[in-house]
Amino acid sequence: MPSISERGEKMPQSAIRKLVPFANKAKQEGKTIYHLNIGQPDILSPEKVMEGIREIDVKYLEYSPSAGLEGYREGIAKYYQNLGHNIGANNVIVTTGGSEALTFAFMSCLNPSDEILTTEPFYANYNGFASIANVKIKPIKADIKDGFSLPPISKFKEQITSKTKAILVCNPGNPTGYLYTKEELEEIKELVIEHDLYLFSDEVYREFCYDGKQHVSAFDLKGIEDNVVIIDSTSKRYSMCGARIGAFISLNEKLMSTCMKYAQARLSPPLLGQLAGLKALDTEPSYFDAVRDEYVERRNLLVNGLNKIHGVICPKPSGAFYTVAQLPIDDSDKFCQWLLEEFSYENQTVMLAPASGFYASKEDGINQVRIAYVLNLEALSKAVKCLEEALKVYPGRV
Repeated sequence: MPSISERGEKMPQSAIRKLVPFANKAKQEGKTIYHLNIGQPDILSPEKVMEGIREIDVKYLEYSPSAGLEGYREGIAKYYQNLGHNIGANNVIVTTGGSEALTFAFMSCLNPSDEILTTEPFYANYNGFASIANVKIKPIKADIKDGFSLPPISKFKEQITSKTKAILVCNPGNPTGYLYTKEELEEIKELVIEHDLYLFSDEVYREFCYDGKQHVSAFDLKGIEDNVVIIDSTSKRYSMCGARIGAFISLNEKLMSTCMKYAQARLSPPLLGQLAGLKALDTEPSYFDAVRDEYVERRNLLVNGLNKIHGVICPKPSGAFYTVAQLPIDDSDKFCQWLLEEFSYENQTVMLAPASGFYASKEDGINQVRIAYVLNLEALSKAVKCLEEALKVYPGRV
């Protein structure tokens, strides 16, 4: 039998999706599963988007330009202009989701074995993108006791080597929901200037900031315009995960030319997704107001309910729709699998993402889970009850 590539062997398995076979088996057994493991909201996409999809009248599905439809890129640029940023269509390359945008960023900006600093826990697939590009993620650990705020900047300085070429932030964060302050981002900016680093800013949850707090973009940081790459996506903003449309955005002309080579190599981003994205740009502000209000209610129900369970620690996030909770358990991977294989409360159970997959070291996050509050209030309430009952009987409770 032919051997598998070393690259393929090293490619990490999805920490979020690896439990799917156990969930499928539980469903076949008739259990109701509350899916809090994945960022797939049950929020409806904007009606204008759905109307636009139904009205699409094309004779055949042709290639779009490799950079994306010009009208769509102009629309994205206008979106950023309305946020106060001097972005033109030539600063935008449309990608197949934010995932491809990050992969393009890693391959355009870094050489093999170069290093990217980021805080952990971090979005698990960053490891996968880094593996594809043959670069290394070097994490600086944030503490649940501090609500996963930015670690002391001295911790970043300790990790900088001649191989360090970039800092990656997710703001608001996945998996923690933490929202970085202007002061924290200014600290990062000073490091970027001192060591001439790239700053990759994953801002796909920008619209979802709570409690009166405002999002600060990497584009708001003055003096590092050529160092910044923004990663964007339609998936979460408009509840269009299946459209698979994202964007690579930068003011660095040479970098845009380099990224364009990768865009051309994969031919073009999805045409139907771009047409839907174009419609999404006309979404009324009231849509986001309603969605934010809904997420705040869900967050409050979930976080308050979890913190009432003995032994559970759960910070209240200020953005996105995730939180990381610490549970009184021995091993989150075992616990999450046990929930699907062996536990049932009134023929219901919960699917969670073990937080171990969001840390670089397998020893970290061993008693933590990521929870996505993407279900309606009734389902969330039942999920919290299931989790409370599960912790009463789990054999590995500590």
